[in-house]
Amino acid sequence: MVKGSMRRRFVLALATLAAVPFAAWANTAPANLPGTFTRWGTGEFRRFGFLVYEATLWAGDDPLRPPLALKLTYRRHIAGKDIAEASVKEMRNLGLGDSAQLKRWGEQMGSIFPDVKPGDHILGVHLPAGARFFYNDRPAGTVDDAAFARAFFAIWLDSKTSAPDLRAALLKRPAG
Repeated sequence: MVKGSMRRRFVLALATLAAVPFAAWANTAPANLPGTFTRWGTGEFRRFGFLVYEATLWAGDDPLRPPLALKLTYRRHIAGKDIAEASVKEMRNLGLGDSAQLKRWGEQMGSIFPDVKPGDHILGVHLPAGARFFYNDRPAGTVDDAAFARAFFAIWLDSKTSAPDLRAALLKRPAG
C-alpha cells in the first residue's frame, strides 16, 4: 500500500513538473550573474546542418555593453582545446587582437574551457574589466583583460560575426 501511494505521488509530481512551461525556466537568470540581468534572445548555432549549441544572452538595458552574459548549452561532444581554437579563429576573422594577444588568449581559454558533452553549458560573463567563465554552474576561470572580453563576446555580438542569424536572435528585445 505504501509503495503504491509513493508511486502515485511520484507520477503526480512528474506530471506537475511536465506542466510547468519550459519558458518559465528559460527566463530565470543563471545564479552566477552579478547585478540585475534580463534574458534577451535565444538562438541556435549549427555547423553543416548539425546543432552544435544553443545560446542565450543575458544583459541589462543594452545587450551590447557589459555587464552581459552568454550561456552556451552544448548539443555535441567538443574538446575544450577545439572551443579555444575556434574562438581564436573567430577573433582573428573579426580583426581583433594581434598575433601575440591571440596566442595568449588562446592559451588562457585552453586552460579554462573543458571538454563538453551534450547538455553541458558554459556561461561567459562579460564585465568591464574582463570575463568570468562557469562550467555547469561552477567557476571555470577568469581572464582579467578588457580587450579579451570585448573580442571574445564580439564572436557572437559584433555586426561582422560569422553567425549573423544567431546574433539577430540573441539581440531580439524581450517581450513585455
